[in-house]
Amino acid sequence: MRKGRRRQEGFAIKSSAPAWMTTYGDVITLLLCFFVVLFSISTIDARRFEMALLSLQGALGLLPGGKTLVEEDWQEIAGEEMLRAELLAQELAELEGVRLRLQQVIRAAGQEDRVLVETDQRGLIIRFLDQVLFDLGKAELKPEARELLDKVAVVLKQIDNPIRVEGHTCNLPINTLRFPSNWELSTGRASAVVRYLITEHGLSPLRLSAAGYGEYRPIASNDTEEGRRQNRRVDIVILRSSLSRTEPR
Repeated sequence: MRKGRRRQEGFAIKSSAPAWMTTYGDVITLLLCFFVVLFSISTIDARRFEMALLSLQGALGLLPGGKTLVEEDWQEIAGEEMLRAELLAQELAELEGVRLRLQQVIRAAGQEDRVLVETDQRGLIIRFLDQVLFDLGKAELKPEARELLDKVAVVLKQIDNPIRVEGHTCNLPINTLRFPSNWELSTGRASAVVRYLITEHGLSPLRLSAAGYGEYRPIASNDTEEGRRQNRRVDIVILRSSLSRTEPR
């Protein structure tokens, strides 16, 4: 029996494939299963793949056309970015004096809690919150609003920057004969302010523009009344001088 087993075992060893092929087959099978599982549970996000590819090309110094950026190109790009940053800082510094004058006017009118002066990359923003200029659901300037705009207009006439008036609402719906939606209400309010600055203070119409954003540019949550009061606003945006080049001629 032992001899027979030895013969059988010896015969099996002689007739089987080499040991390395068994290991190789196991590895290939496992890899196949692994990639099948990956394919079944994954989806390719083309946009993310493209962004990753572009990032990799940038890291390797490659451009889409197969070109490369040499050191002079990188220096030119860095120089342009530095110039833009310096221009932004310079223009915002020029608007700093305007900001201080506006804050004095607003403080003298006792409206510092309801009229804010802020700075962003576009320039200087005079933000009239809630019902400072208009009653709820209306686009006629209130008498006290005209007095406040008279004081603000004095400062606006001292500068040459382009000015954009932006109307905003909260998400409470409106449906009247004059204002079928918040779009009409927000644009009506912005237009009323522009018209007042032109007719009453002689600001050049070429400097002014009006925009209405409805409820779609909130600065606070519309889930609370306090948030809705902040979103009901009119912004007078004093644009940086260089942005005038982007305005239509």
